Amino acid sequence: MLRLASASLAGTAIEFYDFFVYGTAAALVLGPLFFPTFSPLAGTLAAFGTFGVGFVARPLGSAVFGHIGDRYGRRPVLLASLLLTGLATVAVGCVPTFDSIGVAAPLLLLVLRFLQGLGLGGEWGGAVLLTAEHAPERRRGLWSSFPQIGPAVGFLLANGMTLTLSATLTDAQFLSWGWRVPFWAAGVLALAGLWLRRAVEETPQFRELAAQGQRAQAPLAEVVRGHWRLLLLTGGALAVGYATFYAVTTWALAYATERLAVDRTVMLACIMAAVALKGLVTPLVAVLGDRYGRRPLCLAGCTATALWMFPFVALLRTADPLWMTVGSVGALLAMVLSFAVVGAYLPELYAPRIRCTGAAVGYNLGGVLGGALTPIVATALADGAGPPWGVAAYLSGIALLSLACYALLPETNPALVETRKGAAEVAAPA
Repeated sequence: MLRLASASLAGTAIEFYDFFVYGTAAALVLGPLFFPTFSPLAGTLAAFGTFGVGFVARPLGSAVFGHIGDRYGRRPVLLASLLLTGLATVAVGCVPTFDSIGVAAPLLLLVLRFLQGLGLGGEWGGAVLLTAEHAPERRRGLWSSFPQIGPAVGFLLANGMTLTLSATLTDAQFLSWGWRVPFWAAGVLALAGLWLRRAVEETPQFRELAAQGQRAQAPLAEVVRGHWRLLLLTGGALAVGYATFYAVTTWALAYATERLAVDRTVMLACIMAAVALKGLVTPLVAVLGDRYGRRPLCLAGCTATALWMFPFVALLRTADPLWMTVGSVGALLAMVLSFAVVGAYLPELYAPRIRCTGAAVGYNLGGVLGGALTPIVATALADGAGPPWGVAAYLSGIALLSLACYALLPETNPALVETRKGAAEVAAPA
């Protein structure tokens, strides 16, 4: 299990590195380089628009790769999605700017960002099912949390490289070529990920489905036709995690550097500290999910997020590194209460024959609802002289929406479900 979980974590970290490198570049440099004729605000909004395209592509990627995963196995998904995302990311680092090729530059960004999202949409389902379907029932939450650590590791890799370049290069050098280096590095990381995953075994549950001839013929059609309500609930439930994460890591970075005149290096360091703590806490929260259930932690996470968003905005507004870090840590710890357990929760909600498609599409639908729109909406709401309370209200509203969705979902922890079922049978009249 440790070998499998490590391979899953490494691949997910590399995929999310690719995805986050773009988000950081969108917050810092893509506006002036690819939309120079726009005002600073409009340029940032346009850059975040290309950022959002990746989220729109993710459900499509999860449908395509989910079909492969449910028909042909989880293992091919792990390899193909990593290769596609890595190639698209390297290509972003090679795109000439607007000054060189005009409007073709942002159009190429859109296409490559779409391909990034397509690949990442397939990654999560394959990586999570690799661990969830190999793991023992009573430790499924713990082992399935390894892919959930991947985004934090990927973010730290992406921003650590950006931070190093930002601190060692002049602004002119960083704008000229320095921002491209993290994209080029994605090629090396993708090769490393493919090497790690080359010997990964197919999961026992898929092998059993294949042997019994029970694989779904059209997994997406089966999910939409028979489980559309569950799909919408899982998408709405996961929106809060995406909205919170990208509010902290993308919108706050742009807002602090552009509106509050916080040094780029300082703000990156604040966010990285918060993300590092989030990654460390993830497996600890997952263990609680194995003991007390997935659903209670998700409900607690949504509630904590709704309560923390106004303090988060207030602390960000101070422009003090310590208080900005405290605000970011609080937001990400609230978020991780729910996201630490979804690696086990979502696969348990769907039957094995449609699990790769259902879990992945639900997960990435949450990305569209929470991740694609948040930087754009937050940037527009923060366009004023005073504190951006509208941003806090927006994020709290998403947290309450997710809370309602989780309240309508069942508990899936096998140990708790069996205990409650046994208690109900004992209590039932003869």
